[in-house]
Amino acid sequence: MSKEGRSVRIDKWLWATRQFKTRSLATEACRAGKVKVNGASAKPSKSVGVGEVITFRKSGIGKKVEVLGLVEKRVGAKLVCEYLEDLTPKDELEAEKNRRRERNWAKRPTGMGRPTKSQRRALEEFFDRQD
Repeated sequence: MSKEGRSVRIDKWLWATRQFKTRSLATEACRAGKVKVNGASAKPSKSVGVGEVITFRKSGIGKKVEVLGLVEKRVGAKLVCEYLEDLTPKDELEAEKNRRRERNWAKRPTGMGRPTKSQRRALEEFFDRQD
């Protein structure tokens, strides 16, 4: 499963270590310039080796990981920590967690349809008080 002393394509490694749900999403992120290896933009075919630092943006979070091991096939979630070390600052993770929490509380439950006129006015009044 792991290969010592060799290299693996960046898109394959990102997918195998569960940083992206599919390999095509990892490839798209590379092509869009959202993935950097040691500070330089990486194409999907870029080879990575042990000890390199990968930075990428995913879901609004700038993540930074160090390659500890090489893997080509997708591994279980419990085994991911053997292949990477997460160097992402904790304050950035907390900030994103708070942003998601703020976005989710204002959503209406599925199946409720559009708000009525009185519900809309109540929402507008509530948000006006917030400002």
